[in-house]
Amino acid sequence: MIGTVPIAATLFDGHTAQRNPVVVSITPDGAGLMIAEPENGGTPWVWPLDRLRALTDQADQRSLTVTLHSDTEDETPRDPARLVIEDAELAGWLRLNAPFLRKRDVRRGTAGKIITRLTFAVASIGVIIFLILPRMSDYLADRMPLETEVRFGKTVVAQMERFLGGADGGLVCRDPAGEAALSRLASRLMDGQELQYAISISVLNHEMVNAFAAPGGQIVFLRGLLDEADTPEEVAAVLAHEIGHVEARDPTRLMLRAAGSAGIVSIVLGDVSGGAVIGIIGDQLLQASYTREAEALADEFALEMLKHVGISAAAFADFFDKLSAMEAGINLPEYLSSHPSSAARATRARDFAAGQGVTRSVLTDTEWQALRNICKA
Repeated sequence: MIGTVPIAATLFDGHTAQRNPVVVSITPDGAGLMIAEPENGGTPWVWPLDRLRALTDQADQRSLTVTLHSDTEDETPRDPARLVIEDAELAGWLRLNAPFLRKRDVRRGTAGKIITRLTFAVASIGVIIFLILPRMSDYLADRMPLETEVRFGKTVVAQMERFLGGADGGLVCRDPAGEAALSRLASRLMDGQELQYAISISVLNHEMVNAFAAPGGQIVFLRGLLDEADTPEEVAAVLAHEIGHVEARDPTRLMLRAAGSAGIVSIVLGDVSGGAVIGIIGDQLLQASYTREAEALADEFALEMLKHVGISAAAFADFFDKLSAMEAGINLPEYLSSHPSSAARATRARDFAAGQGVTRSVLTDTEWQALRNICKA
């Protein structure tokens, strides 16, 4: 019967590498493991069963190595001694009768320390992302060489095209008459303007109602926006708004913030490849998550640009009315949104248009139809 005959085992005291032969048996009350050194003839000592803990990281799974739960300064409160039991019958009995053999102990107060450190880490990441990164990105954006910015912008636009389901250049709309109409609209809008960028405009064949500016003066319209617009003046107003972002270098600032955020994510959660970083940047550009201040400034830039070339700002208001209708089911408070509300922007544009005076059409009807059909070639 288990426990009536002492069984040979090996004890490591945890301070030296010496193997100490011992014999073990179950105490008469069945509540402990009695350990004795037969060669020394000393008094046996007892390890209570409820304080036994098994070590599961042992190479030989046929034996059982146990230690004793003990209050120590270590994160795992265990006695340094280890008892190796190779007798299969005794090991099986202990697995069945030691109530906390598989328990994982941590020193009292450890959970609080972990929570404190985790809170500090999260707060530190928040400070980096929301305070330090914006200031760094503003600083670097103002000093990035224009050639570097243009190259990166083209890379981001190509990545965006792949995100939208096309190969490089596969979604770009190239109808000659449509391209000519787009060029005329852009020329009319930028006539007499002193811009720091050579603006490059393209249309991608995708149903999303959107337009975005990428670094280096790259502006992209998605076909869905042309389908939704009722007049070329609405398209001109959106283009003027995106030019406002370009001139303020907002896409470059956003690019740097997104790249920095992705780098932090890669440190915290694991590797993020270069392609994934560009993907994150592209997604940010598609969402146009600039600050509300940047959006408001781009609106003001667009209104002044429209006024300068005699294009009615009422078209800008009309387009915001459409966006407001689309947002009707999204009850996001304005202070939580990166954009001012479309309804408020429409009101501002309509008030501005009231004082414009005489305006004229930006395209003929024929040119407007060609622009709307730019993706049908």
